[in-house]
Amino acid sequence: MKYEEFKREYKRELKATTMVAIPVIIGQLGQMMMGVVDSIMVGRVGAAPLAASSIAHGLFMLLMVIGIGVALALSPLVSIQLGAGKPKECGVVLRQGLLVNILVGIVLMIVNNTAAITIRYMDQPQEVVGQAIAYMETLGWSMVPMMLFLTYKQFIEGLSVMRPAMIITLLANLVNIVANWVLIFGNLGAPEMGLVGAGWATFSTRISMAAAIVIYVYSDRRFKPYDITLHYRSINRKVMKEILRVGLPGGLQYFFEVGAFAGSAILIGWLGTLPLAAHQIALNLAAITYMFALGISSAAAIRVGLALGRKDRHGMRMAGFSAFSMAVTMTLIFATIFVVFRYVLPGFYIDDPQVVEVAAALLLIAALFQISDGTQAVGIGVLRGLTDVRIPTVITFVAYWLIGLPGGYLLGFTFGLGVKGVWYGFVVALTVSAILLSVRFEYRTRHMKV
Repeated sequence: MKYEEFKREYKRELKATTMVAIPVIIGQLGQMMMGVVDSIMVGRVGAAPLAASSIAHGLFMLLMVIGIGVALALSPLVSIQLGAGKPKECGVVLRQGLLVNILVGIVLMIVNNTAAITIRYMDQPQEVVGQAIAYMETLGWSMVPMMLFLTYKQFIEGLSVMRPAMIITLLANLVNIVANWVLIFGNLGAPEMGLVGAGWATFSTRISMAAAIVIYVYSDRRFKPYDITLHYRSINRKVMKEILRVGLPGGLQYFFEVGAFAGSAILIGWLGTLPLAAHQIALNLAAITYMFALGISSAAAIRVGLALGRKDRHGMRMAGFSAFSMAVTMTLIFATIFVVFRYVLPGFYIDDPQVVEVAAALLLIAALFQISDGTQAVGIGVLRGLTDVRIPTVITFVAYWLIGLPGGYLLGFTFGLGVKGVWYGFVVALTVSAILLSVRFEYRTRHMKV
């Protein structure tokens, strides 16, 4: 291929990926804002409810990410059918995905509400334990409506219709704020429920999100050609099996990553309150940049899936490598921001100069792993677009649990580097993951049969 032709094709793919990624990124930031708003409003009730919400929400999310991973399988599977010119099969994926995701949501709800009791054995203050258990149990009820919302979200995003889910998520922030105001503080005649009220507000918000997207999908004529009716002709075990084959490993990938970062918080907690506070601030800032990488990752999965459906090897590679280049460019910008504003950004969270100093040092390390973090996020997405999930799951397990966490412990405690050592473990884990996932994509797109 001539350079000028490659340049035109690359720009075209870059533009297509960007148009798909931007609404996903905004939607991801909208989801994150709900958590921020919950923390701010619960914090007004007291320190104990805020601490309880942190513990309960962390455990809840360890399970929720498995459901999110399963639901994410729908987008590339829909894209593959669309790329193959089989619009009716997109509806089959939706119907079978609905069965799978509702079932997964029910299972996760039962596991969550059963696991909540384990908080009693975590050596937490007594005033925190009871509230944390009640809050986690309340959050559990929101599993099923969240899975319902994600089913339709991933379906329409697999068709490259991205804006509706973004708009619904942003509007849901308003619902969440009002529901929190009513249920946490007992306004408009409602009982004052405190932290549990925040849990029921989350449930109400997710019910409204699910209802909104279902109404939207069935009222928009654009989706009629895809046979979105709920007239089940049969239980399609083949499609359900494929959803679980792609989705469960995807859920485990997120579980390993989220679990490793949760484990690192426990390690850093052994070092004291100050390092833990600095860790939380720096990690929250790094999580914001990760939302951008996650948006590119989701877009890349869809673009690669479309090319796979067309049996277009070159299109798969162009979609994948343009997404990698986007992630590298974006994370270089964030790395620069972290370096330049490392003392300014923590100041938005706390005015303790000692915490700011440690957080600033951690932001320098976060700048080091920005490119690796963005690359590994996109690597997971492009491989999911190929429905290649088994080896990537092994890679994430090895990178985070066999290298990252043990390496962080070794550097932090054995070599005495403290919280910085634990964070250097992140650098190693994310770099290993980024390299192996990128190599895997290169290998698969060169050797797979299309």
